[in-house]
Amino acid sequence: MNSADHIPKNFRTVIVAASVGNIIEWYDFYIFGSLAAVLSVKFFEKSNPVAALLSTIALFTAGFLVRPLGAFLFGWLGDKVGRKYTFLITLSGMGLGTGAIGLIPTYQAIGVTAAFILFGLRMIQGLCLGGEYGGAITYVAEHVSDERRGYYTGWLQTSPTLGIVVSLAVVAICRGYFGKEDFQAWAWRIPFLVSFLLVAIAIYIRLQLQETPIFKEIKAKGQMTKNPWKEAFLSRNIRYVLIASIVVLGEGVVWYSGQFWALYFLQQVSKIDLLQSTYIVGIALLIASPSLILFGRLSDNIGRKPVILGGFLLAAVTYYPLYAWLGTVTQPGNINYPIAIVIVAILVCYVGMVYGPIGAFLAEYFPARIRYTSVSVPYHIGNGWGGGLVPLITTAAYQTTHSLGSALYYPIAVPAVCFVLALVLMPETRHISIWKEHHERSAAKA
Repeated sequence: MNSADHIPKNFRTVIVAASVGNIIEWYDFYIFGSLAAVLSVKFFEKSNPVAALLSTIALFTAGFLVRPLGAFLFGWLGDKVGRKYTFLITLSGMGLGTGAIGLIPTYQAIGVTAAFILFGLRMIQGLCLGGEYGGAITYVAEHVSDERRGYYTGWLQTSPTLGIVVSLAVVAICRGYFGKEDFQAWAWRIPFLVSFLLVAIAIYIRLQLQETPIFKEIKAKGQMTKNPWKEAFLSRNIRYVLIASIVVLGEGVVWYSGQFWALYFLQQVSKIDLLQSTYIVGIALLIASPSLILFGRLSDNIGRKPVILGGFLLAAVTYYPLYAWLGTVTQPGNINYPIAIVIVAILVCYVGMVYGPIGAFLAEYFPARIRYTSVSVPYHIGNGWGGGLVPLITTAAYQTTHSLGSALYYPIAVPAVCFVLALVLMPETRHISIWKEHHERSAAKA
């Protein structure tokens, strides 16, 4: 069975719609990190600024740590009920959780209760995001041809990066329009409140989408899994979940080291202004975002494995000299903007190498019956636990030692170890046809 026989004619519209919704959901998740320095003085006691900042970053990290639980819960729902309706639920929860942060009274008004409310909303964000990615990548993968899956899923892979760009743009616009004092006083709430509008738009877009062809056929033939958790984790499939988790762990650390810690580095190490750091990282992200599509397309030609492993290796070898160079060109009052942007763009290109092909790899690695669950859990273990710890570990290490080498130990060690393990364990999936696999399984059960 040729994949083209069942691909909808409007599949490009499907990709755009899924990506727009994903961008908005990632905006919701990352606006918290983009405003960490502001939130630290609003929701924690101000007498110890370093402790307040680390507390805020710890809350930011907590949202990552709970993501595998969201993947576990919503993955089950996605394989039982369907891809479309599950990520409508996660999108709605994310939007409400993010918008509500803009309504919380500050520490000065209600004391430590403010931090507890912030923590609860951050947990909602993490749970919902845990169910989002597996649905989005499965949805797109089950609409496109086997031959160009890396390319088309690469478009979706740009959505987290573009979500950061949108969050930085909204922060920069609000900061520039209202000025530093008003922004610090109250206008910091606006980027969170904007989420209500953005999510309403995303929900409208996603309501226009149909269920995936593969899932509809599985449902029509009565071939849906009775227990996604059992099939995914209490069978031989658990070996594949563990291998995928190793690959995604390395990818997650490169992702957050190349994008989020670049922003934190500029603000906390180089000590440059919020607006200046936002411009540098935002422009670099826009320049380098197409690398996710390009490397996704390259993986269609030479394979997922060599592209992803190449990104691990380059990150492990060059992070220290690149960040040291970034520090020398971003001294307060003497910032070389073009060079700083180029350096961050290089870091983001590493993200393109590891993240561009990962969606296609995960979709091809697992069978359709349990794809939502099997994709979601390793993705959020690797990105949520491995990658999500990057801001906390790197910032805490630097604040404790004031040593760049100490701060970069984790971002360098994890990709290096994952490179070695994946070199041995990771299979090449480029030639796996999810359409052929599905129809062969259907014929065998008939």
